[in-house]
Amino acid sequence: MVVAVKVFKKTAPNGKVTVYLGKRDFIDHLDHTDPIDGVVVVEDGYLQGRKLYGQVITVYRYGREEDEVMGLKFSKEMVVASEQLIPAKKTVEKEALTTIQEKLMKKMGPNATPFLFRFPDMSPCSVILQPGEDDGGKPLGVEYYVKVYVVANDDDKGHKRSTVTLAIKKLQHAPMVREGNRLPSSLVSKGFTFSSGKINLEVTLDKDLYYHGEKIGANIMISNNSRKQVRNIKVYVVQHCEVTMVNAQFSKYVASLETREGCPITPGASFTKVVYLVPLASSNKDRRGIALDGRLKDDDVNLASSTLVPEGKCPIDAIGIVISYSLRVKLNCGTLGGELVTDVPFKLLNPAPGSIEKDKARALKKMKSIERSRYENSYTNDDDDNIIFEDFARFRMSRDEVE
Repeated sequence: MVVAVKVFKKTAPNGKVTVYLGKRDFIDHLDHTDPIDGVVVVEDGYLQGRKLYGQVITVYRYGREEDEVMGLKFSKEMVVASEQLIPAKKTVEKEALTTIQEKLMKKMGPNATPFLFRFPDMSPCSVILQPGEDDGGKPLGVEYYVKVYVVANDDDKGHKRSTVTLAIKKLQHAPMVREGNRLPSSLVSKGFTFSSGKINLEVTLDKDLYYHGEKIGANIMISNNSRKQVRNIKVYVVQHCEVTMVNAQFSKYVASLETREGCPITPGASFTKVVYLVPLASSNKDRRGIALDGRLKDDDVNLASSTLVPEGKCPIDAIGIVISYSLRVKLNCGTLGGELVTDVPFKLLNPAPGSIEKDKARALKKMKSIERSRYENSYTNDDDDNIIFEDFARFRMSRDEVE
């Protein structure tokens, strides 16, 4: 069966320049990142000696737009790749064209020009922090855009009517092979000032890497060797965000449960229970500050994935918004006893395309965004007629035209 190739397109307001991309999500594999490959088509005779430029722009917003006063800005806009496309300064050999570019060049004819951009090493992944109801302006986070524009000379910035701006995402996937069989665990104890003995809490997860939409299983073992009682048990999935530009850190609960099963756990008693939590973006739609991996209006958006760094690099070297997750267990030991708390870290990611786990994850009803990866490897044996064009219209938001 021949599978049609989906290609995304967007046209400038004046209708003279159209950009085609084979995908909107580009995967960071740690040792390399998918290149941004596409084709731009300019109407015959439109340029008349002018030049066509292409850029990849990242916008890193780390503060609220409404707080920007007296020239103070809480965002950084950087051009991470730039090239003059027409007239081309360097020749793109036919062998260097990707499969989707070859198909589009064949279909679009002589007015089509291919382009290929690469992300810099250690460039941040796309993350958006969900705004609250009272927040105005652009959301905080890291966003990427491909911008193609027409200029008369190199100093011009281009005009909106002849500019195409396409929002893209840089994401990370889980490694193809899960490393090691060690299960994340934590063992903590709590003693009390005016009484002997301790309460021991051990928490063990069923694995160290989970996919979006997957159940997180935790085995909780409590042994009470003190004179206090355990009144209840609270379990949370915690999302930790580090905004590197301002060295700020904060945490949010993205899933939780409370249970009194087996409680009170009296002196000398023990209790074991397995609990399950499923952290989902759909369960946190109206909560301010939750980190997401894409645009707020996407119906298939996920929680932001854990930030991975290449081997030999330190997590503090990562820039942008660094995301990590942990499972937190709290035992309520009464008014005077306080709480016994422990955190067990784990990773939350999308499955790598082609992995066995990907097929399992696709069966999860709430895991919609994984479906997009089915287009990534579907170019090889298709005819050029089997191309479906889809507009970038759903990305037309406040930053639709980047000046």
